[in-house]
Order: sequence, then C-alpha cells, then structure tokens
Amino acid sequence: MDTTFPTSLPQFQRLFPDDDACARYLEAIRWPDGFSCPKCGLVGEPYRFATRSSVVLRCRGCKKNTSLTAGTVMQSSHMPLSTWFWGAYLMTTQTPGQSAVQFQRQLGIATYETAFTMLHKLRAGMVRPDRDTIGLPHPVEVDECCVGGRTRGEGRGIHHQTTVVGAVEVRTRKDAEDRSAQWKDAHEGGVPVKKLVYAGRLRLRVVYSTGPTIISGRDADTLTTFVKENVTAGSVIRTDGWRGYSDLSALGYKHSALTLGGDPEKAEKHLPMIHLVFSNLKTWINGTHHGRIEPRHLQAYLNEFVFRFNRRFYPMNSFNSVLGISARTVPPTYAQLYSGEWTHAA
Repeated sequence: MDTTFPTSLPQFQRLFPDDDACARYLEAIRWPDGFSCPKCGLVGEPYRFATRSSVVLRCRGCKKNTSLTAGTVMQSSHMPLSTWFWGAYLMTTQTPGQSAVQFQRQLGIATYETAFTMLHKLRAGMVRPDRDTIGLPHPVEVDECCVGGRTRGEGRGIHHQTTVVGAVEVRTRKDAEDRSAQWKDAHEGGVPVKKLVYAGRLRLRVVYSTGPTIISGRDADTLTTFVKENVTAGSVIRTDGWRGYSDLSALGYKHSALTLGGDPEKAEKHLPMIHLVFSNLKTWINGTHHGRIEPRHLQAYLNEFVFRFNRRFYPMNSFNSVLGISARTVPPTYAQLYSGEWTHAA
C-alpha cells in the first residue's frame, strides 16, 4: 500500500474514505514488511476478526492478540479511526490550530469533554522523547516571557501569569548575499537583520506557574537545566543580562549576554528572533484559544506550538508523528487531565 501522505484535501478524502482504509494505512505504517508479532516475533499474515468493531490481529504462532491502535494515542479509544485521522489532519495542516469547541463542531463529536481529551491525546504525540538538541552550527537566542492575563481586584502587582523560557536557532538565509545587495540602499545604516536570517528549530518550557502545582522560577539551576537539555554544548547562546544565565560559559557554551535595561532597540538587535516567537505565541493563544489556558495544561499547548512551528515548511509530513505511530506514545486519560495528575512532556 502507498503510505505517502496526501498533500491536499481531495487526496486525503480519496485515500481515507472510511475506517477500513484508515486501518489498512495504519497497519502498513506500523508493519511495512508485514505483521510481526510483538510477543514471539513471527512475521506473517495474522488471523483477523471480521466481526469485531476494533481491529485486532492474532498471531498464528503464539495466538497473541495485538490491537492495531496499541502504542498510539488512539489506544483504548472507542472513537472511529476515520475521526482520529480527520482530527490529526486538521491539527497538522491548519496554521492556527484548533480549539476544542471548533474541533467538536467540525468532527461532529457529541461532547466538549471528548473533543478536549482527543486534542490532548494528539498533543501527547507531538513530543519525540529522543529529539535532537538545537544549536551548532547555528547561534541560539534564549529568553523568558510571561503568559496569562491580568488580575482584577487583587491589588497592584499581583498576577497569575506563567513564566515560559524559550530557545530558538538563528539561521542565515541561503540567499542572504542577494538580499543584502537588494536592500542595502533602501535602509539607512545597512540591511535589517530580519531580512538576512530566519528562525530555525524552537524549544519552549514552562518554568514557573502560580497554579496548583508550583514550578521553580527563573533561578540559575532551572534556566541552565533547560539550556543543557535543549541546546548542543559549544553553541553560541545570546541572552539578556539576567544572572540566571551567568553559568553558561562554565558549561562550555559561547555565551553572549547584553543588559537590555528595558530598551526596545537593544532587544530588537540582540534578541530579535526569540521575541518574534513570543509575540507569535501570545497572538496564537489569544486568537485560537481566546487567552484562556489553564497553567497546568500550558505545556501541552507549548508543545503544539513548537510542533507546528518546527514543521511550518512541511506540515503534511507531521501526520504520522501526531498520531503517535512512529514513536510509542502513552496518551493521557480524561480523568488524569481533569484531576491535574497528568504531567505533560516538556
């Protein structure tokens, strides 16, 4: 079976007209060389149960039953496969993403809670446990921002915002020299930096929350841990003058710090890309989700933003990843999400 993902809506409709077509595609992706029993390793055509509503494959050697959706975000779900495929398609191909209300309306889902849980299960498939660090040979900008609304009637200076730290690669365009020659006469003082560079891979993490679960703040241990886990050692890192980044040079990074002092011009020149990312993030949260995200779920929404941002040039290729097919993903349950028991991967 051809497992190439369609690049348009008509192609998607032709490739996945019903649940059977989705099941065949899913099986071809999981076992491209034929079904392999996870218990005994026997490769061959399994026994199929024609009367079951869910697809279960039985090994002809050891008689072990294997669910087609086991190990994916669709595991233990009663929702039809075609609904999951449509949901994954909407999440990966629409630039602004989907709110739970819009997701429920477009897919004809009965309750808001089901749509909300499905979206979070899809978001759980957006983080690769073995993803690479960013950086070399590109410089990296690191900074923090606050996400959340203002409070009313609780006194001046009191807020319930959440601190998010981000790191983004700064890549030079391949046609930078041509752009430089084209625009140098049109701008006083040279060519704007943004015309010569663009944002590469992105990482975002919640580092402080005022919600039920208190997460450590902007201290040196938290910030350096984030950098060590996400940026390749030896990379050039640009930050502001906050003391939480003072240990980066000792850790093997080429640290370029500049005290901004609230000067927007300095910020624009020293950290243009990460501030552009934060601006896009807040616009997306205010637009798609109307600025209403619970702090305990914010990391999941950051993961979605990073997933879509890093694949903005080829959104169609992310379909298999979001379904949790290529990597074994443990999805959250409805009870875990609403109780706050579930910890979103960062």
